[in-house]
Amino acid sequence: MKDYHINVFWSEEDKCYVADIPDLRHCSAFGATPTEALEEVLNAREVWLAVARERGDPIPRARYRPLIYQGVR
Repeated sequence: MKDYHINVFWSEEDKCYVADIPDLRHCSAFGATPTEALEEVLNAREVWLAVARERGDPIPRARYRPLIYQGVR
C-alpha cells in the first residue's frame, strides 16, 4: 500500500498548524509546530484505519496527489 498524501499548513483562524489526509475523510489533526501536527495526524490515521477495519468499512486507496505547477516563474 502506498502512503497517503498529507497536507500540513498554518491555520490563521485556529492559530496552529493543521495536518490532514485528503483520502481519509475527516482525518486531520492540529499542532503547535508542523512536526507536532504531522505526528498527531499519523496517530489519527492509525485510529481511522483501525476503526474502518473493525466496522468492515472499505479502506480507500491512496489517490490524492497535489497539483504541481511546472514552468511557473
